[in-house]
Amino acid sequence: MQAQHWDELSFGQGYAELGDTFSTDVAGTPLASPHLVAWNAELAAQLGLDEALAAHDDTAAIFAGNVAPHGARSIATVYSGHQFGVWAGQLGDGRALLLGELSGQEIQLKGAGRTPYSRGADGRAVLRSSIREYLCSEAMHGLRIPTTRALALVASPEPVWRETLETAAVVTRVAPSFLRFGHFEHFYYGGRHEELKRLADYAIARYFPEALAEANHYQAMLDTVVARTADLIAQWQAVGFCHGVMNTDNMSLLGLTLDYGPYGFLDHFDAGHICNHSDHAGRYSYGNQPEIGLFNLNCLAQALLPMLDRDEAIAALKRYQGLFEAALEDAFRAKLGLTTVQPDDWDLMIALFDQMQASATDWTRFWRSLAQFDSAPGAANTTLRDQFVEREAFDAWAERYRQRLSQESSVDLERRVRMNTVNPKYVLRNHMAETAIRMATQGDFSEVARVQALLARPFDEQPEHEAYAGLPPDWANALSVSCSS
Repeated sequence: MQAQHWDELSFGQGYAELGDTFSTDVAGTPLASPHLVAWNAELAAQLGLDEALAAHDDTAAIFAGNVAPHGARSIATVYSGHQFGVWAGQLGDGRALLLGELSGQEIQLKGAGRTPYSRGADGRAVLRSSIREYLCSEAMHGLRIPTTRALALVASPEPVWRETLETAAVVTRVAPSFLRFGHFEHFYYGGRHEELKRLADYAIARYFPEALAEANHYQAMLDTVVARTADLIAQWQAVGFCHGVMNTDNMSLLGLTLDYGPYGFLDHFDAGHICNHSDHAGRYSYGNQPEIGLFNLNCLAQALLPMLDRDEAIAALKRYQGLFEAALEDAFRAKLGLTTVQPDDWDLMIALFDQMQASATDWTRFWRSLAQFDSAPGAANTTLRDQFVEREAFDAWAERYRQRLSQESSVDLERRVRMNTVNPKYVLRNHMAETAIRMATQGDFSEVARVQALLARPFDEQPEHEAYAGLPPDWANALSVSCSS
């Protein structure tokens, strides 16, 4: 039965039960005139929340952090981390409050005010960044990529200063756990190995119970995190997602996409694409994401060393590259519509990437249109070849692709159906989020709802929304996002 009133809910404490070494009790800072502008009805139902709660008098105040729901315990967790490859020391939830658990999922308010870990900041989130997080977390879920979710978005006229004066907002985030690599680094680098072990024991009991059957369950947890991280980043690469700020404090222990700041989906393909305007050296470029994943796993393994055998930990890290490459090849075989494995497949993929890079081919549109490839000998495939500057070079690649399809007796119609289930027609391009933001700043949140609904079904044709599948407008070239986004 779903709760129709907030006092019917029973929040589990979960992480808060570890005690004040791991978190601090802190109430939200009241937000002026909050109003609910987005409500994820599908996710709410999964959490046991009745749709009537969206219109409840207390809902906006609860999701703004002004009022604590019945049974919730508002905490901010402490963690540390490496930021842009440099040890940054203590960090923590500077603007996020964990209310507890519903239906086994942690409920967190992002932007609900200062905490002991705000480091002098105001603890607020602005409407711009909150819309971006709300939309992208749900877009990634629609793409079947592991991610935190978004339950609600509350806006307020309260002013917040970033590069310019903006207004405040709070996004309600949902995940089985918000544990980060940085949680473990915090206690390791502080020399607090007893607390480190308590945290690892908590994580294993809650999220890696299968590890308890292994001789060293801490090593078994690391093995699983390595595999999940390799798979996650392979999925990012396949869909053209750039995280933008892969610091260890932004890496999920559960292998979820966590913290949507200066992210972006590729428009034209560029392996060196940098989506974060603050990333001057390009550390977190699209092409560097796999390597950074390994760097972050090294940091996690270092933090767990008091409970690991060093040689076994190193062996786990060495398996990352093979796991990632296997996951990536599987993903791109599916994108190419291939059902068998051949030794030259990766060469075929590399040749395609080289041509896409040289022609600045649109990533999402090309993969979607490749499903229409005509494998008959001599077929022109004009729509595809027109996406490349060197048409003859594409023709040569197309012939290799045709022969590869012939090797497995591929049937075009059957292949087309398979490819359209893995190559999305719609992704959250920056200009789509920006349009929703601009309308929202004028008080019109209809585009937020429209884009959320569209991206819940990114593989469907949705002909009524065909314009969203077009090339980005010229003005989108001037858009930039930074760590403040």
